[in-house]
Amino acid sequence: MEINIAFALSHKGVFEKKHFGDADKYQIYHLSNETFKLLYEEENPFKSMDESSSHGTEKKAGNIIDFLDQKNVSVVVSRRFGPNIKHIGKHFIPVEVSEETPINVQPILLKHIRWLQEELDKQADYYNKFVINKGILKLSIPKPKNNNEKRKNLS
Repeated sequence: MEINIAFALSHKGVFEKKHFGDADKYQIYHLSNETFKLLYEEENPFKSMDESSSHGTEKKAGNIIDFLDQKNVSVVVSRRFGPNIKHIGKHFIPVEVSEETPINVQPILLKHIRWLQEELDKQADYYNKFVINKGILKLSIPKPKNNNEKRKNLS
């Protein structure tokens, strides 16, 4: 499997409890043959984008999506996702982590890479969110539109 993965990090190179779009920088890795190779480390040019009228603007999401599309990103990793996850999930698989460092997240992603590949292979209109908590990767199914259906978690 070969994919590009964007990590939303602070200037210190750790995942902070910030929304993906509010990260200080993005590190873009290429994953191939179970090896992560850093391709880019770039400041988030949209971090300070004016959201005074409302948080999670579609314009900010669109700019970040375009920015990451140019880098051929398929998966985005952050400690938190805000209201723009509804836009992000149309383009990338969102992965929410509890770990603070990329070095701790990478082996967990590798361990469950088949789940991410299956999600990409579906080519759905919207990608499900994955959550890594205490080293365990879980699939979080979006809230159903029909209230009679139940939300599911897989582990």
